[in-house]
Amino acid sequence: MLKLYSFGPGANSLKPTLALYEKGLEFEHKLLNPAKFEHHSDWYKAINPRGQVPALEDDGKIITESTVICEYLEDAHPTEVKLRPASHYDVAQMRIWTKWVDEYFCWCVSTIGWHRHVSKMVKDLSDAEFEEVVNNIPIPEQQVKWRRAREGFPQDLLDEEMRKIGVSVKRLDDHLRDNEWLAGGVYSLADICNFAIAGGMDKGFPELVNENDTPGLVRWLQQIHDRPAVKAMFANVPREF
Repeated sequence: MLKLYSFGPGANSLKPTLALYEKGLEFEHKLLNPAKFEHHSDWYKAINPRGQVPALEDDGKIITESTVICEYLEDAHPTEVKLRPASHYDVAQMRIWTKWVDEYFCWCVSTIGWHRHVSKMVKDLSDAEFEEVVNNIPIPEQQVKWRRAREGFPQDLLDEEMRKIGVSVKRLDDHLRDNEWLAGGVYSLADICNFAIAGGMDKGFPELVNENDTPGLVRWLQQIHDRPAVKAMFANVPREF
């Protein structure tokens, strides 16, 4: 059986979780607690040495990177539900959207998320406790990010990331005002991967995402929230511990 290691249904962890629900595949879900830094524990780093979620186990093989896992599920576990468009051209458009969310959109939203939420996970730790947490992180760039989260991100960096979020929101809304879905006229991994980042922006960034300013994006978000698989995922998978 497939086994997914992830956090709750948000950000990168949402991508393969929702793909599995949409495809109706049976899987064991191992939820890690980020507040306890389980993804940096030795047992999990034996599964993914980078200490990052999500990771998928399939017959003893480990697949990492959220978008790659989604593509793997489409290739290795085909179902009647298809999460890629039919034509090669439209698949290429889908991959442009997934590449964009991974390389641009995700990062600016992530920085603000770290500033608003993740920083609270370490604010009450002593210096010694914090250093112990950081020393367990295998990726040097992530160690830097944790230190910034504890010390406070520079305001000019936060301002620039908010600017990028504004650019991202406009790009999505401009496209979705004239298109039901992001690629090929069908619900695909392009939608799932962007929804993973944009799904709560009407609540987290209401000054940017609202019915007046971004009607296409708001319509698309609601359309995805109304899908049976999305409702089932949020009903069955706790968002936080």
